[in-house]
Amino acid sequence: MSIIQETAITKAITKLSDVRRKFNLRRSNNDQFFTEWMGDLPALNETEIFNLQRLKFRYLSYMEEDEISEGTVNIIMLHPLLDVMGLCDLPLRIRGEKFLKIEVISEEENEEKVLQGRIDALVVRDRFWIIIIESKEYGFSVSRAVPQTLAYMMGNPYPETTIFGMITNGEEYIFIKVARGEINEYGLSDLFSISNSLNNGLNEAMQVLKRLVNLSLHTYSSSQASEVQKRPPLPL
Repeated sequence: MSIIQETAITKAITKLSDVRRKFNLRRSNNDQFFTEWMGDLPALNETEIFNLQRLKFRYLSYMEEDEISEGTVNIIMLHPLLDVMGLCDLPLRIRGEKFLKIEVISEEENEEKVLQGRIDALVVRDRFWIIIIESKEYGFSVSRAVPQTLAYMMGNPYPETTIFGMITNGEEYIFIKVARGEINEYGLSDLFSISNSLNNGLNEAMQVLKRLVNLSLHTYSSSQASEVQKRPPLPL
């Protein structure tokens, strides 16, 4: 019996070419593939705007003092953001440090592996994945975390559903969409930054987050309705 090698995702997935080889996942060439982050985004209420402005100033004050570790980003930005956006309250739940194992069979490399890692924050409805969030320390380019986050997203136990992700280092925010099927594809949003001088990029990022969560909840409701329709009728 062959032994299946277990490898940390952070070691096995460091480049987009790793994602392509191990998951057969490619960036979509269709400019309409990921448009959910564009256009008429949901508005933020006054309380949300006030709290996001407060978090922006908090982050900038920390940044001026010293470099910010990933743990600090989680405490001063990520956790408060999840609360401000209502993602900690029912019917949603936060799964912090979600442990994940993904079996990978790569025909190109003729190997079978189990990749494992921990998702920083996973927003769920029951067991349904709503959005994955990956955080990094100050100064770490969010684009460098895209391959690792894509690997986590491919671990979604509901492969028939579209999954969204967000990567942040506290200052920058980028969103990802993954759709699985005959062709596994992903798309990226533009980069949103707190350091924008003309507007609060954090506000825009949270508008996108609100849109993606709403879309995922709609998908969840549709899937639940579909399951009900599949059930056999109760005996009379």
